[in-house]
Order: sequence, then C-alpha cells, then structure tokens
Amino acid sequence: MRHDFLLGTVEEHEARHGRRALIVTGILTIIATSPVLGHHLSNRVSDALAGRDHVWVVCLVALHELLGPVHTIFHMLLFLGIAYAILDRTRAWFTTRRTLRLIVARRATRDDPVWESAALLDVPHDVLLLADNLPNPAFTIGWIRPQIYVDARLQSELTHDQLGAVLAHEYAHVRRRDPARLTLLRALGCMLFWLPALRRLAEDVADDAEIAADDFAVRCDPLALASAILHLAQWPAGGRGSAQFGAGRSDGGRGIVGFQRDAMLDRRIHRLLGDDARIVTHVTWPSIFTGIAALLLAWSSGMAVAHPMTSESAHCAHHHAWAIEHLFCRVGQNAPNDIGCPHEHLAWR
Repeated sequence: MRHDFLLGTVEEHEARHGRRALIVTGILTIIATSPVLGHHLSNRVSDALAGRDHVWVVCLVALHELLGPVHTIFHMLLFLGIAYAILDRTRAWFTTRRTLRLIVARRATRDDPVWESAALLDVPHDVLLLADNLPNPAFTIGWIRPQIYVDARLQSELTHDQLGAVLAHEYAHVRRRDPARLTLLRALGCMLFWLPALRRLAEDVADDAEIAADDFAVRCDPLALASAILHLAQWPAGGRGSAQFGAGRSDGGRGIVGFQRDAMLDRRIHRLLGDDARIVTHVTWPSIFTGIAALLLAWSSGMAVAHPMTSESAHCAHHHAWAIEHLFCRVGQNAPNDIGCPHEHLAWR
C-alpha cells in the first residue's frame, strides 16, 4: 500500500531496509547456531572428513585438538544465552506486572472524548483503557491480548484529530501484535548476546514497527499525527514506572519508542511532512566486525570438531607437547594425502 504523503524514494528505501533487517536477522541466527549444533544433528561433515587426517599441509587432528575447547566455549555461550534470554524476559514481565499493579485503569465510556475518537477510526473500545498519571502518555502492552493504555490528560491536551491519530497508531501495534513480536526478537538477541549486531538489528525492527504504526495512523491527516508526536515527545518523564514502558511495547525497555533517539524523532516527523527521511540504523561497524570474528571462530571450531577422531588418527595426536607444533606437520613434505603422517616415526614426547 502506497502513502500519498510519502516520497516514493523514502517508501522504497524503508521497505528495503525493513526486509533487509528481517532477512539478516534470520540468516545470522542460522549461521550462529549451525556450527554449534549442526554436526551433532548430521553426520555428513564427519563422513566427508572420515579417513582424512590432513588437508594439504594442515593436520586436521591438531586442528581438532586446538579448536575443541573453543567449540565447547560456544556451547557454553549458547546455554548461557538461553538462560540470559529467559531471565531477561522474565524480569521484563515481572517489572511490567509490578508497574501495572500501581496503575488504576478503567474502560473508556461514551462520556470520554477518547470514545468518539476511537469510534471514528474503528479502534475497538474493548482494547482501550484510561488511567491517570501514566508513566508514558500512550502505550500498547500484552503478548496474547494486547491492550492500549492512554493517559486521561491526553483528552484535554490533544485536539480531536491528534487524539484519534494516537489511538490509531497504538491500535496498529495491537493488530500487528508488536509487543509479542518484539519481545521474541529481543529474546533472540539475548540468546545470541555474543553477536551484538543481532541485538542492534532487533532495535532497527522496533523502529520499523513504529514507522508501520505511523503509516496506519495517517489514514486521515499526517499533520495531526506529526503534531501529536511532537507534543508527546515533550511529555514529562516522571510517573510510576516511567522507565519501564515504551509506546507500542511492553518489554521493560527504557524510554518511549520513537522518542528515545533524536534521529528516530526526526525521521518520523520529516516523513509525515513529506520530506526526505534519513534512516539511522542501530548497527555499528564495531558490532559488525565483532560479529564476523565471532562467526568465523564458531564455524572454524565447529568444522574442526566435526572431524572424527579415530584410532588411526592417534599417531597425530601426541607427537608434540602442544598440538600447534603439529598443525603444519607436512610442511616441506611431498607425501600424498593418502599415506601416513610424515612424523609418525618420531617418538611421542
């Protein structure tokens, strides 16, 4: 669906960015877990390496011994990541529930201005809750049955059109089930915490969720939503549990989504005004280089450990006190790959 208020180049760029973020997230997840678990689930690599203790001048047995501990570390990191993800999401859930218990909310009635705004934009009243002194002026919360919480003060501080735009934005989060979707993405980022780029990609996806909700909310007037965003960006940060909620999510995140970064606020306002909107990603070059190094190490250790250590390989395992001394045991040798190790006549140390 195209939006008349958007420049065509902006919409195309945002669509590519969103697809790229999701595709890279999936690829990184597969690449990161495959070398840790892959050779345990399939014997294809082991079968291909069976009977080959050397590849060119590299001793696979020595490589196995060198990288075996590294592979074990990645197993430990995966288990620690799973525990970390469970702990982080559990903490977020308890923090959310504890904060909600402090909020006295009620269903909107026909006497509330928010009722009419919701009706005009087809926002169901059964997902709408009003409360006083909310930590954030409007947010969506709930994994299974998302609910929209609105601060009652917005009814007097926003115009009718602005209030309707805010409600439509939050209802987009309900329709898309963004709280549950973004919680799963952040759990994935915690599980693979040694890939910082993955967690930063999850933040990019959270930004894209805000943009998608904006697009849903501008069915009537983009300027009404833009002015409402500027008003909410100046909302006081006080209130009970003010650090625990973000508009459109309930994950224990800090700050209001879309307002916690000047770049994101500028992007939302400029695109609603029909200007060129620059996408500023959370992914940094250090996180990319760190991720590449970690993935190379994970894959090299996984491939090395996939090599089967047989009784025929034992002669390569103990030639030297250190496996690294035997890593290039065929350097200077012209022996073909199918004969014994050139050092097998040496006594073990």
